[in-house]
Amino acid sequence: MSVYDKYELVIGLETHVQLSTKSKAFCADAITFGQEPNTQISTISLAYPGTLPQVNKKQIEYAVRLGVAVGCEINLENHFDRKNYFYADLPKGFQTTQDARPICVGGYVPVRVENYEKNIRLNRIHMEEDAGKSIHDLSPRHSFIDLNRAGTPLLEIVSEPDFRSAEEVEAYMTALRQLVRYLDISDGNMEQGSLRCDVNVSVRLKGAEEYGQRCEVKNLNSMRFARKAINFEFKRQVDLIEAGGKVQQNTLHFDPATGVTSPLRSKENAHDYRYFPEPDLPPIKLTKAYVTDIATNLPPLPYVLYDRFTTGFQLSDYDAKLITEERDTALLFQALAKATKSYKATVNLVINKIMPYIKEHSISAKDFPISVLQLSAFIQLLEDGKVSNSMAYQRLFPALLKSPNTPPLQLAEQLNLLQSDDADLLEKLIDDIIAQNPDKVKAYRNGKKGLLGFFMGQLMRASKGKADPKKANQLMVEKLK
Repeated sequence: MSVYDKYELVIGLETHVQLSTKSKAFCADAITFGQEPNTQISTISLAYPGTLPQVNKKQIEYAVRLGVAVGCEINLENHFDRKNYFYADLPKGFQTTQDARPICVGGYVPVRVENYEKNIRLNRIHMEEDAGKSIHDLSPRHSFIDLNRAGTPLLEIVSEPDFRSAEEVEAYMTALRQLVRYLDISDGNMEQGSLRCDVNVSVRLKGAEEYGQRCEVKNLNSMRFARKAINFEFKRQVDLIEAGGKVQQNTLHFDPATGVTSPLRSKENAHDYRYFPEPDLPPIKLTKAYVTDIATNLPPLPYVLYDRFTTGFQLSDYDAKLITEERDTALLFQALAKATKSYKATVNLVINKIMPYIKEHSISAKDFPISVLQLSAFIQLLEDGKVSNSMAYQRLFPALLKSPNTPPLQLAEQLNLLQSDDADLLEKLIDDIIAQNPDKVKAYRNGKKGLLGFFMGQLMRASKGKADPKKANQLMVEKLK
């Protein structure tokens, strides 16, 4: 038994979601990603004396939308606070955030990890703004500041310390990314910093109730890095305790190149930030009707659709996960399944044809050129055995993409793809094939039943793919006897 097996990993997350509003949290500056440094700024985001902030209504709406989706209690009256600290890329010298009375309290995020499910409890969700960006790799002697990001609206989602493995953290971050995209409040792009997390890691002996001293690893914008940082910290803290030392509460930096954490500063506590109410912004006062209206208009949530697809539509776990990754793909499948009732044929079409097409053309499933009505008619041709699967996928579907308003049956007739159930024609073709292959017929009758595939291949070639496979197979077996 390894010494590490004696210890339990305990993790809490602080996740920052950058909202997809058109302007910043407290002024009208744009927030388009990838612009030239210091081009999306104003006297307000630069904190010029005498300037006053204004609340972004969309930030409030998006916060309520997320809070309702994860079962939070919405504080109808909440307010902003000043969090005081100095960074070179924080022009005001403080961050406008929420402390004493955040907009959302409680709630949970359901996650699925391999063979079990778990609810990760949330402590709170609050609104705040982002800082700018310090750039240290453009010059050996100087650091540069880009303030385009300063003032960008964020939601910070603070979990309870409910995680017990890096795998649970990854499942949670994946679920959050999926959720904010379903809710259309963020693109959830970790590479561009739209979703990043601070990971609070501690260890304790298995069975212990008291939490160990935690260390916070800052600004992890990749799940691969988060997993490495968590696993490194677990080993580092256990090694330290086993050597007779004590874990010090620190804020840590993770170096992706080495896979090692290093101290940035001693961990601040709330009193170090000298929180106090923001005097330039009035309290936010919401009505129950406002919250109810947002709750009523929420889109279907990913885990609700997953359960519906696996239970009501009898999809496999793999298929349900795949088609619920993106909201519009899941909604397209749902619409098709209701229109056709042929769930397996529908999910095969979505996974094998529609998803590759929308990925190749960088579009959403809602912009797929073939309507639900036309797609359901296509599926019905397959289910009725009028067109073979291979001909439908190889020839009919490409033709439908070129002529999306032409009925699939009409296209199948034009392309001469309709399967034949003419027993006399099939019998003649089979008789010809048997007559042309006496050696193989003899081998089949002597026990080489695998040759049936050869005969069926010859038949499909002779019929140009138009033979009904089921009827043709029955007739072929009878003839070969």
